[in-house]
Amino acid sequence: MDLSPLKAALADVVAIPVTPFTEDGSIDVPVHQALLRRLLDGGVRIVTPNGNTGEFYALTPDERRTVTELTVEEARGRATVLVGVGHDVPTAVAAAEHARERGAEMVMVHQPVHPYVSQDGWVDYHRAIARAVPELGVVPYVRNPLLAGERLAELADSCPNVIGVKYAVPDAARFGAFARDAGLERFVWVAGLAELYAPSYFATGATGFTSGLVNVAPGVSLAMLEALRAGDYVAAMKVWEQIRRFEDLRADRQSANNVTVVKEALASLGLCRRDVRAPSRALPEEQRAEVAGLVAGWSI
Repeated sequence: MDLSPLKAALADVVAIPVTPFTEDGSIDVPVHQALLRRLLDGGVRIVTPNGNTGEFYALTPDERRTVTELTVEEARGRATVLVGVGHDVPTAVAAAEHARERGAEMVMVHQPVHPYVSQDGWVDYHRAIARAVPELGVVPYVRNPLLAGERLAELADSCPNVIGVKYAVPDAARFGAFARDAGLERFVWVAGLAELYAPSYFATGATGFTSGLVNVAPGVSLAMLEALRAGDYVAAMKVWEQIRRFEDLRADRQSANNVTVVKEALASLGLCRRDVRAPSRALPEEQRAEVAGLVAGWSI
């Protein structure tokens, strides 16, 4: 199986769409479709339904399947779909198989949330999922700074469909070492901490980055990608400076408002409701104006 098209697709702005809700708390299907179309029309070419910005852990299994189906339908022929899966092994496998059946090309495996994760167990967990869907590209989401790069190489030795990594440890030096220990050219390296970390991670081997901000301003995220691909770090850092405060608000208090700030920005543009699900919470009134003001200054 030729996995090179999937690898090429990963080396991009990997958009993590929000999941909009209606007033009664259910998924707002028409708005979800409209937001996806806006991303695609804005130039996004790879999307991750059921990512953390999509409130993966706050959705029911049925809702996660709905989000997958809506995304695949909307993106068909226009973008690659990388579906987030996770939880226990049977649940993750079932979600990956559903993604395959619906026509997705890849799955991203969320960082295991179990409090006791051995490195051997990490390999076992991902191997079980990857082997269940050999036709799909598999992208582990790495947030564990103790995981050794050699373990990723071990996983890929037995599962050649493990083709990329969403690396989200906030340490560019650690990322550079991990990528080289695993095989820098063997995998596609996606900076999993979005735009603020993208320049430093590109300098050490990444060729793509994830984004929640892209929901609000696709052109801003794509401008950073263009600069990084050209090796123009001066231009990339100009974008970095433009979005720094917005991303700082998302990262505050251990990313308590990561999704909240994105949805507030979308609400300020009249694109969706600001509603989020627990354990997230809507922004207090005094911060809403700041988010709206930041967004108003961007080219959207």
